[in-house]
Amino acid sequence: MASKASKYLNRELSWLEFNQRVLDEAHDPSIPLLERLKFLAITSSNLDEFFMVRVGGLHLLQASGNTTPDPSGMTPSETLKAISLRAHHMMVEQYQCLLNEIEPPLSEAGFQRANPLELTDSQRRIVEHVFRDEIYPVLTPMAVTPEMEFPYLVNHTLNIIVRLAPAENSENKQNRFAIIPFGRTEFRFITLPSEGGYQYLPMEDAVSLFIEQYFQGEHVLESIPFRVTKNADVSLQDEFASDLLHQMEDMLDQRKQGDCIRLEVAENVSVETLEFLERGLNVLDENVYRIPGPLDLTAFMRLTDISGFEAQKDQAWPPQPSPDVNPRLSMFKNISRQDILLCHPYESFEPIVRLIEEAAVDPDVLAIKQILYRTSKHSPIVAALIRAAEQGKHVTAIVELKARFDEARNIEWAKNLEHAGVQVIYGVKGLKTHAKICCIIRREPQGIQRYIHFGTGNYNDATAKIYSDISYFTCDEVLASDAINFFNSITGYSLPQKYQKLEAAPIGLRDKILDLIHHETERKKQGQKARIIAKVNSLVDPEIIDALYQASEAGVKIKLNIRGICCLRPGVSKLSKNIEVVSIIDRFLEHARILYFYHGGDERVLISSADWMPRNLDRRVELLVPIEEEKSQRKLVKILNSYFADNAKGRVLNGDGVYERISPGKDKKRVRCQQALYEEAVSAVKQAEKAGRTIFEPHMAPEDQ
Repeated sequence: MASKASKYLNRELSWLEFNQRVLDEAHDPSIPLLERLKFLAITSSNLDEFFMVRVGGLHLLQASGNTTPDPSGMTPSETLKAISLRAHHMMVEQYQCLLNEIEPPLSEAGFQRANPLELTDSQRRIVEHVFRDEIYPVLTPMAVTPEMEFPYLVNHTLNIIVRLAPAENSENKQNRFAIIPFGRTEFRFITLPSEGGYQYLPMEDAVSLFIEQYFQGEHVLESIPFRVTKNADVSLQDEFASDLLHQMEDMLDQRKQGDCIRLEVAENVSVETLEFLERGLNVLDENVYRIPGPLDLTAFMRLTDISGFEAQKDQAWPPQPSPDVNPRLSMFKNISRQDILLCHPYESFEPIVRLIEEAAVDPDVLAIKQILYRTSKHSPIVAALIRAAEQGKHVTAIVELKARFDEARNIEWAKNLEHAGVQVIYGVKGLKTHAKICCIIRREPQGIQRYIHFGTGNYNDATAKIYSDISYFTCDEVLASDAINFFNSITGYSLPQKYQKLEAAPIGLRDKILDLIHHETERKKQGQKARIIAKVNSLVDPEIIDALYQASEAGVKIKLNIRGICCLRPGVSKLSKNIEVVSIIDRFLEHARILYFYHGGDERVLISSADWMPRNLDRRVELLVPIEEEKSQRKLVKILNSYFADNAKGRVLNGDGVYERISPGKDKKRVRCQQALYEEAVSAVKQAEKAGRTIFEPHMAPEDQ
């Protein structure tokens, strides 16, 4: 067997390869241009978070003198050097893609970023008007000298550094500097008058065009846009927090003050100005990224929704109503008739919203218990919980305040919920509560009934339109009993529960997964059929990887669909020759976690909120849910298998960490799993409508509905 250092791929470099796969979509000429621009913006947003959290954490380890190698054998310093090299190459490729592959054909289609030096007279008048009325009164320059403390700059916002000639009457002949911070503003692009099509000018170009107005009587030598990324890996020891809400607000303030770990600056910056920035921000050369185009490609996401360019966008795939959900019946009636499994975003998220909204006003509903990890800005689910509490129902919401980068929104929601009378609990001390579950307790003629929703994704109606996830509705008595015990164990002081069907992290979920893998291994050693298929977002955990290696060596055929990080090396002789890893990057973000184990013919199919990472298995509250109802189980297996049939958007991972596109070959049909899943959802609706036209459906009395 290979040495320990060679058994695992480096986590951070694997993540960068994931972002490369997203960038590959921006290169793809078969994708509409504005969709390619969207993928390019996503790569920038991904890198922003990666640097803030992962690179920020590595900088802290390096500063502390930590030289402990990770499972791949790389120390923090070695990893940082490798990241810098890879990220610089990626930046060059991003701008090559924007400037040479996307913008020229977009310009031909009438969608153009204007050159500030080539504006028409009417365009220049518009820009000058906007500058005079909306920019100049708002933005304030700050003089900066080498002797003074460098001013506070907001993370990931644009700034302009201005270099001024020495004052005429001063003995000091050094250049002078000023900074114009843009702050957090949604105003990034100025729409210009254009004869057909759409033209725009980035705000930093407008500021530079009229920069002398800020420094009248002075000689401006240069004005250069720049942007800083700060370390946001601020940890919170909430085991000792008496007031978690207050501490979270303090933590957000600390994050604002983090050290600068990346400096992005326009490539035409002078040596003098760059040295001034590096000294002021205490940034090393290897952490400077000289940008050959407009900074902050993330902002270009908002341009992808401009109307009038439908030919440059994907054809709409509106979520379909599930044939298993009768819109004429209440969700309670629907669920009591059969378990329901939905695959989002191909099937609508509306039944989840409707279930909670119906529960809020139903006089027979006694209580609602729900975990909120990430929610939308104007969440109908949170509004329904507030309405339920105001109507006197017992509502418990576990709001995870430590949901990274959604902390501020969750703090606001928590306060609103508390004011409405909701019992709000801020998760479990020392853990993030990441499980996706809602329990509704209802009084019915036959007694108390419990309706449960399990999910792989958040209760977020906005992301449910672009994330691929699974929802499962049931009133199975055992699962319902487990669900109530689960809530009681994390809201009170009770000891961790022994569940009948569910498994929860950080207590039993890892052991359950390992048991299922070991069971396949032992079956194969006994000469029996064994098979593992799993779809998760990330595979990092060494213990699970080692168990998969052992299963592979025993001869178990293993198929893994891993969207992002994968530290397992597949296809390596005497280690993982029976393991296949594929990744799919397409228009929807793959987010569902689905597991399959042959289990001696008694097939086990499960969904989960947890990825196979130490943080999910050891430091989070997660759920693993068995799907035993036959129809739902068959549907999940079919969905799972579709990901390994994809030869249009699929990429296979080699043992050296490199991904290769899967080609359909000459005689094979092109299969794109996301399109196939959507077309299947559309077909199911049509079949249901056709069947409905041939069935005489009697009117039902109101009480039966």
